[in-house]
Amino acid sequence: MTQGGSAAAAARSPDYSNVQLTALVALRMLIGWHFFYEGLAKLLNPYWTSAGYLSESKWWFSELFVSLAASPGTLSVVDFLNSWGLVAIGLGLMLGCLTRAATIAGMVLLFLYYIAAPPFVGYVYAMPAEGAYLIVNKVLIELAAMFVLLVFPTSMIFGLDRLIFWKRIAGGRSREVLTAAEGVR
Repeated sequence: MTQGGSAAAAARSPDYSNVQLTALVALRMLIGWHFFYEGLAKLLNPYWTSAGYLSESKWWFSELFVSLAASPGTLSVVDFLNSWGLVAIGLGLMLGCLTRAATIAGMVLLFLYYIAAPPFVGYVYAMPAEGAYLIVNKVLIELAAMFVLLVFPTSMIFGLDRLIFWKRIAGGRSREVLTAAEGVR
């Protein structure tokens, strides 16, 4: 139970130590920055398109990904959603705003990236990889890290979600929950 709070408040507010909370918030911020910057880089580059990535798809749904790349109208929608989705997910994670939705959306996006171009033996892509991968690549690792953020939430303690959802968290006892959240050891 959190210091200075009741059992009901402790059930609503995770009881992390300062080191755990710092590590989880740092992970959330780092992943958020990565998503935000990737989206911003795509938005600021007038020549960026996902066509190359999608057209080289080799695994599940490869026919769908290739057909998305082959249709200029659909591709422009995919590029728009990808770029702005990355920015929105990144901001959500960094600010702790609608973090659960941002985390789930990020996991879905990373899963789509992974199944479009998995690092399996025999799959060769024109775009060079940053290293030598076999099954596990940086996309899968970031997906796993986002799962950690999903099951160990921090935005209700350190983030805008604390302000947005304070009534729902508190169930009418906002002072008790906020006091419990401030008492994180």
